[in-house]
Amino acid sequence: MLIQLHSEAPPAEVRRQLQALGLWTRDLKDAEGRVGSMSIQAGSAPVSIEVLRALPGVADVHAPASPHPLVDHARGRPVTLGTTSLNDGPPILIAGPCSIESEAMIHDLASVAATAGATFVRGGAYKPRTSPHQFSGHGEVALTWIREAADAVGLQVVTEVLSENTVEAVARCADMLQIGSRNMQNFALLHAVGRTGIPVLLKRANGASIEEWLLAGEHLLHAGTGTVVFCERGIRGFDPHTRNLLDMGAIAVLRHEFGLPVIADPSHGSGRRDLVVPLALSAVAAGAHGVMVEISRDPSTALSDGPQAILPETLQALSEGLQITEQTP
Repeated sequence: MLIQLHSEAPPAEVRRQLQALGLWTRDLKDAEGRVGSMSIQAGSAPVSIEVLRALPGVADVHAPASPHPLVDHARGRPVTLGTTSLNDGPPILIAGPCSIESEAMIHDLASVAATAGATFVRGGAYKPRTSPHQFSGHGEVALTWIREAADAVGLQVVTEVLSENTVEAVARCADMLQIGSRNMQNFALLHAVGRTGIPVLLKRANGASIEEWLLAGEHLLHAGTGTVVFCERGIRGFDPHTRNLLDMGAIAVLRHEFGLPVIADPSHGSGRRDLVVPLALSAVAAGAHGVMVEISRDPSTALSDGPQAILPETLQALSEGLQITEQTP
């Protein structure tokens, strides 16, 4: 962004006003060495062009066109998922197994999620796995299982779409379609999912910048979906103590700078069940509208991501910590 000064404006005074708004500036001098304009540097606070143009000494403000105007237009817009608002009340809770291992299992864990005050039950019918030898889900039959389990306890369903071929089947089952981190920039899939018009939970790829994440959301909105909920699930770090690095700064940027709906996935963000609750609480403090966690009755036998799945009693404690349900005596 470029701030153009009036010819008679004292640069020091304009600089002081800009810095008072949280803006970092760099003087741009003309051939005679006079400061005729200032550039706004990265890391500055978000300030509207209208506010800047109204400052004494400022002649004009030049800003590049946004690459994601539809995402920008969603700023501060009320978001409702079924009967649940992301703008009012306590944060939302999404809970369920990593993968839907059986019909009985998803019915049981949907009940656990409902008891803890969850809004959505999650669970993968189709699972992207690093190794082709790992359990990759039961497919379409599992979609029926999770839909029936959710309906039995009054929850909504969020589940992942892996390919364009399964969009229609998942759309018949789910109230919110999940784009996993591996598919964040699978643009053909984004367009197919967007055309359904169903709300989308968009996970951030583990090597994606915030701008790339926002542009993936732009693809979904451009294709036709009305609501994109961004999900921070951890980026690739260098320290092996956690599976990923849960980016609290990204959560704060999306909530407070862009005014967008954002939730956190501390299960994938840490890969450790002992860190899920403190990271979930931290994410909400940073601005997250809710959290999505993985649960299991017996994580040691889970067919996928057992080390990061929390027990039902831990889910209840998390719910109480988020003030979704009342604390048990």
